[in-house]
Amino acid sequence: MAVEHIESYRARAHQALEQRLPAADLHPADLHGAMRYAVLGGGKRIRPILVYSAGVAVGAALDALDGPACAMEFIHAYSLIHDDLPAMDNDDLRHGQPSCHKAFGEALAILAGDALQALAFQVIGQDAAMVADPAIRLRMLNILAQAAGSRGMVGGQAIDLAAVGRELSLVELENMHIHKTGALIRASVLLGALSQPQVAPTLLECLDRYAKCVGLAFQIRDDILDVIGDTATLGKAVGADRALNKPTYPALLGLEGAREHARSLCDEALASLGALGVEADPLRWIAGYIVERSY
Repeated sequence: MAVEHIESYRARAHQALEQRLPAADLHPADLHGAMRYAVLGGGKRIRPILVYSAGVAVGAALDALDGPACAMEFIHAYSLIHDDLPAMDNDDLRHGQPSCHKAFGEALAILAGDALQALAFQVIGQDAAMVADPAIRLRMLNILAQAAGSRGMVGGQAIDLAAVGRELSLVELENMHIHKTGALIRASVLLGALSQPQVAPTLLECLDRYAKCVGLAFQIRDDILDVIGDTATLGKAVGADRALNKPTYPALLGLEGAREHARSLCDEALASLGALGVEADPLRWIAGYIVERSY
C-alpha cells in the first residue's frame, strides 16, 4: 500500500538527516545543537517524501535519493527557523515545542538557519551515493538555488511580508505561494526524478505539473488549517495569519471556496500522473493527503 511506502520514506529520511547533520558535541556544539533541534524535532517530512516518491516512480535507487531528500529538508528547516523569528512571523511554537530562537536565542537561531542552508548545497555537491553525472549534479544545484532564492522561496516570503494588510487578487496570491511554498515542493519532485539519469523529458514535465498543483494545494490547506485547526494538533499557533492581517485563500475565496480550489488542484495533480503506473501511487497518496490533512 502507498501509505506503507510513505511511512518507510519518512523513517528513512529521519535516519538520513541524522547521519548528515553535524554531531551535537562537535565544536561549536551550541550551533550544531540548534541545527539538530530544528531538523530532528518534528515535521511531516513532505519534501523528502516527495523526493523519494518521485525518484522511485521513475526507477531511481533509494540510496541515490537520500542526499536530495536531506538537502530539501535542510532548506525547509532553515526557512522555518527564519520564518519564526520576531522580525518575520514572530512564532514562539514549532512542531509542538519552542521555536528555535526561543530555545537557543535569536542570534544562534539565525546562524543555525544559515548553516543548514549551506549544508544543503554541500550534500548535493559531495554525497557519494547520488547520481554521478556532474552535469546532472550541476542541474540539481541550480534547481535548488533558484527554488530557495529570490526567484523562489525567499522571494515569495518577501512578497508575503509586503502583502500584509493588503487585498490580493487570486492571481497575485497564487503567484506569491508558487514562490513561497511551491518552489521547494517543485524542486523536491524534480531532484527526485533527476536521480534517475535516464528519466524521459516528457515524464519530467508531467511530474513538474504535478508538483506545481500539489504545492499550491499544500498552501491552501495550510491557510484553511490556520482558520479551523487547533494548536495542539498543528504544533504551532493558529489564527496567526488573521492576527497579522495576511492575505489568505479562505479570506479571498471563503472556506468552502478554498476547499474546492484545493480539490481541483488535487484532481489536476492526479491527472498529470496518467503516464505512470502503480509505481507512482505514493505520489497519488500524497496529493490526497495534502488536501485532507489535519496538521
